[in-house]
Amino acid sequence: MREQPTPDLDAALVLGMASTAIPFARSREEEAERWLRILRLHGEAGAALQSLGVSEAPLEGPAGHADESEAAGAEDVVGRVVDAASAAAERRAAPCFTTSDVLIAVIDVYGNDFNQVLRAHGTDRQEVLERLEPLAA
Repeated sequence: MREQPTPDLDAALVLGMASTAIPFARSREEEAERWLRILRLHGEAGAALQSLGVSEAPLEGPAGHADESEAAGAEDVVGRVVDAASAAAERRAAPCFTTSDVLIAVIDVYGNDFNQVLRAHGTDRQEVLERLEPLAA
């Protein structure tokens, strides 16, 4: 029986920072924003996001939905992201998961909330997934 994939160094760094940043978010959209700010600076995901022009500050103002969806809680959501990223690496038979796997997991876990954050930063889910596709092979 194979062991479950573990994070590589960059992914572990991202997960550690997210674990400390997410508890202070007041909504799922704010959590998603924090994930994006962390991911854009690290590993393959950071290179992909920066190549799409994703910057530190959003190009648009907040969507105004922040109070409608409650924050998920750091432990729960980080665990869900880890599980999804690990599953992605396992499908590739990789021994570890990368920041690209984490980004794809965040996209899946946050759904429309993350889509809104991406749009505010001048890109969208499809562009990000297309940019990550060669990295996930």
